[in-house]
Amino acid sequence: MLQRITRALHNWRASAETAEQLARLSDEQLRDIGLTRGEIPFVLRQIRTH
Repeated sequence: MLQRITRALHNWRASAETAEQLARLSDEQLRDIGLTRGEIPFVLRQIRTH
């Protein structure tokens, strides 16, 4: 159970860090990596499930 909590906290933090980093990028920078602002929530969901 402790491992599950630790993993959940790690995933939550990774998701928060990714959200912060992606939010700082300009629309042009996002396009360069193949994303739009509208796709950011999808990316974050993928991080949370892995």
